[in-house]
Amino acid sequence: MARIPLKIFPLLDLLYGEIVSDIDLVVKIGGSTLGSHDTTIRDLIELQKQGYKIVVVHGGGNVISDWMSKQNLSPLFIDGLRVTDRPSLDIVVAVLTGLINKEMVSLVNRLGGKSVGISGVDGQILEGFIPNPDLGYVGQVTNVNDEPLRVILESGYMPMVSPVGVHVNDGSENSGIPLNINGDTSAGEIAKKLCPERLVFLTDVPGIMDNNGRVIPRMNLSIASNLINSGVIKGGMIPKLGACITALNNVKYADIIDGRTPNSLMSCVNDERIGTRILGSK
Repeated sequence: MARIPLKIFPLLDLLYGEIVSDIDLVVKIGGSTLGSHDTTIRDLIELQKQGYKIVVVHGGGNVISDWMSKQNLSPLFIDGLRVTDRPSLDIVVAVLTGLINKEMVSLVNRLGGKSVGISGVDGQILEGFIPNPDLGYVGQVTNVNDEPLRVILESGYMPMVSPVGVHVNDGSENSGIPLNINGDTSAGEIAKKLCPERLVFLTDVPGIMDNNGRVIPRMNLSIASNLINSGVIKGGMIPKLGACITALNNVKYADIIDGRTPNSLMSCVNDERIGTRILGSK
């Protein structure tokens, strides 16, 4: 079926002050859903065939933890962020940019899609610095170079981005070293730069829950910020919601959905009510 463009009247968007984008989706595939036999890859391929321009950011936390255990290293997290010392960083880089990235690219291409694997180090897509030494080599993004992503998209391929960045060249001893950048944070920063129609997080929960364990179907930026500040949101959901807040000045809305549900990404793109949608400021 031919794609119905998300932007039919871009001139009207300009007149009414809405966000105009030539990129449709930034999708974050959570590491917790990798290998769970979900249909996300097939959904991505189908959307690509319909003409959607998609940038994918993948995680891999569970696989990283498994490989750390093989090296007798114990994973440690603070507010959903992995503490990354030098031995852990070596594993993070190897697993994310090598094992997981290439497996996902291979799967997309084998199933009929077109994908190119890339990391945030390549082309200095994700530049950052170390904001908290207690977290080790965990980076905070200061700049996104979107040119390599746009070149890949214009060539008809889907960028598959592993969330490893590079330390800014500031003359310090850390200049140019790889940094572990949270995958959710990476997706939010990339979306902020690219200004896609929407940002989608595929995770292993039905959405953002209230205190009674019920999914909150819709919220605005103010509610999202209050949920973080009040402590209702904990653990790995903190960087997800934080990434949504980061992106939503340049993105119409962000969705947090259950990637384990069959065809959840396609349902989300078709605006079926699943998961939690956070509405942007425009």
